[in-house]
Amino acid sequence: MSGSERKYFTYLLRCADGSLYGGFTVDSVEKRVETHNAGKGGRYTRSRLPVKLAWYKECATEHEARSLEWHVKHLPKKEKEALAASFGKET
Repeated sequence: MSGSERKYFTYLLRCADGSLYGGFTVDSVEKRVETHNAGKGGRYTRSRLPVKLAWYKECATEHEARSLEWHVKHLPKKEKEALAASFGKET
């Protein structure tokens, strides 16, 4: 990866209350999880700490990642749970 090449991610976090939170980030999913756990992420997660990474997908462009975020946020809970359950099991 060259210095100017960016990575884009759509992710789901598992909150302490068991709920799922979807988001988008640039460059590092791990740093974004740390930001959420520091209470500086989305307002939704601040009262549901700590959070853990439940699922993510790297996207080629910012547009693709933001579009996927929108679609993931609008999935029924059952489908979000299926994404989280499949995390790390892709072949």
